[in-house]
This record gives sequence, structure tokens and C-alpha cells, in this order.
Amino acid sequence: MTLLDPALVTPRDARAAFREGVVTPTSGWSAGWTQANLLAVPRDRAYDFLLFAQRNPRACPVLDVTEPGEHAASIFDGDLRTDLPLYRVYEHGEQVAEVPDVRAYWRDDLVCFLIGCSFTFEAALLAAGVPVRHLEARTNVPMYRTNRECRPAGDLSGPLVVSMRPVPSGLVATAVRITSRYPAVHGAPVHVGDPAALGITDLGRPDYGDPVEVRAGELPVFWACGVTPQAAVTASRPPFAIGHAPGHMAITDARDDAYVVP
Repeated sequence: MTLLDPALVTPRDARAAFREGVVTPTSGWSAGWTQANLLAVPRDRAYDFLLFAQRNPRACPVLDVTEPGEHAASIFDGDLRTDLPLYRVYEHGEQVAEVPDVRAYWRDDLVCFLIGCSFTFEAALLAAGVPVRHLEARTNVPMYRTNRECRPAGDLSGPLVVSMRPVPSGLVATAVRITSRYPAVHGAPVHVGDPAALGITDLGRPDYGDPVEVRAGELPVFWACGVTPQAAVTASRPPFAIGHAPGHMAITDARDDAYVVP
């Protein structure tokens, strides 16, 4: 499939492209359509994860949940096994595969959770004049594990993961105001400024995604990130889970403006 401008691609065509083998971070794709993180866990672990999400809503805002074995959702009219660009498969907390199709790993007891993604508010940031550096650089957003522990649930625990965007100091208040209107997709930042306060020692070495330049006069701004569930999987070592590769999201049939509050 030939794609000239990913921002203009419909969710249906984006999913078809990923099904046909296009592998790419999805920031900037399908402008106006909501993107989501994915975590699929066996039914006997689903309550623990739902409770984990309820206790950590900034990092894990749940947009949709499937019935066991289902691989479509009310906001995703596609196949959650094939229609994301890249997946990660975990066994006992260890990543055992990174593949563009997880049908070979699929189980009929899996419950899929679609979790809000901060890509949803990036167009609003740009419209307000707030730069989004990874879009400028055409790279993945940088993401970091922090020293902040999430509130545990059942056997599930782990650190908060954050995404980072450099923001000119004079526009930080604007970025906070805009993103606070999107509580279902992480909302306002959890931290502004010194990364050491989050236990991050080197912005140039993100745990997920790609590094971006922080220029003179800019502050690093950190938002809770939907990769947090996968960090919890790594820390808690459940027998099995499937997630998206960080930055390689599910492009849904929901609109970004559906998640804006007045």
C-alpha cells in the first residue's frame, strides 16, 4: 500500500496498511482519530489489571475492554491481532517476541484493554503553538521508567512510565492547560523540569522510543504513559501477556474530540 501523508489516512486504511506489513510509530497518523495502547491478558488476570487501571487512572485510562477471546472492540472495527504495526509478547515478564502479527500467540481466553494515548492531544498542542519535537524529527516519542511506583492491584505492580516532550518555558502553562482537558488520554503532565526528580538519569537514553533534542529555553515536560501496564508486566511477571510495541498504537474509530472536556 502506498501512503503519501499518514495524517490523512483513515483508521480503516491505516489498519489495512499495518495488516499488510507497514511497521512504523503511529504519532501523526490519522489526524483527528484517537490512538490507544493495547494490553491483552488471560481472563483470570483481567480483574487484577482492571483494578490496577482503576487505581492508576493517569497512567492507565481505559477506553474499551473486550470480552474474552474477542479481537475487535466497540471503538476498534478491526483485528487487534493484526491491525497494529508491531506487538510485544511476554511470558513470565520476559519479552519473547516482537512481531507485526500475534495470531500465532493468540489465546481464546485473552481480554484486550485499550488504554488512552497522549498522541490524542498532540494536534491540540500544535494548534496552540506548542512544538512536538518527535513529530518534527519524524521519530518515536521518548518514554522513561520512573522511580514512582504505581498503586498495586492483586499480583500486579510496577513503575510509572512517562512520555516526554520538550516545551519552551513560556508555553508550559499552555501545554498544561490544553492537555488537562484530555483526562481520558493521560491529561495534564505529572512533572515539569528536572528529570532526576523522576529517577531519570539521562534523557538521551529513553527506555522506550527515541531520544529528542531539548533546546535552550525549553523544559522537559512529562506525561503519564500507557506503556505503564507493560512495565508492570515486566516487574510482576505474570505467565502471559501481549502488548503493543511502544509508540506503535491501535488507531481506533473514535474521534479525538470525543475525549475533550469543557
